[in-house]
Amino acid sequence: MNIISRVGYKHPAWQTLIIFTLGFWLSASIFLDWVIMPSLYVSGMMSQSNFASAGYLMFWNFNRIELLCAALVVTGFFVIQKVQVGAESDYNSNTWLSRSAIVLAIILMSVSLIDTYLLTPQMSAIGMQLNLFETSSAIPSGMGVMHSIYWLLDGVKLLVGGLLISICLRR
Repeated sequence: MNIISRVGYKHPAWQTLIIFTLGFWLSASIFLDWVIMPSLYVSGMMSQSNFASAGYLMFWNFNRIELLCAALVVTGFFVIQKVQVGAESDYNSNTWLSRSAIVLAIILMSVSLIDTYLLTPQMSAIGMQLNLFETSSAIPSGMGVMHSIYWLLDGVKLLVGGLLISICLRR
């Protein structure tokens, strides 16, 4: 009755999950920012009065998917770090690498939280047209600053996501 039990975390499975999650998340973000939004801008939809509500609905859904992806990435790196600390008694470069990956994953989660709960509602509030009889199609003055903050956060998201993918692939 020699039965060997192999219960435990599969380290490569979590890495694979993290890589696929980050790949999906970053590619969806690039597709939204570089294909969908420019095509809406070129087609003239951004000058219509109901664009703020349509944009909010689109980004509301996407931001929730981003939060799920960020939660998976953070959880995956916590599991990988727990497995490494449990398997190794001394602190070497792998443990330091896991901790830096956790910090980067938390930065990625913070970007998602800022986009979801601060930036998207504020951008839609600035762009919302509340007077039904006014037909002005001018872009509000604060929208340029909000777009700049969004693009900055999106650049941080792509950079940190790329770093996390490279950390996973180096292992």
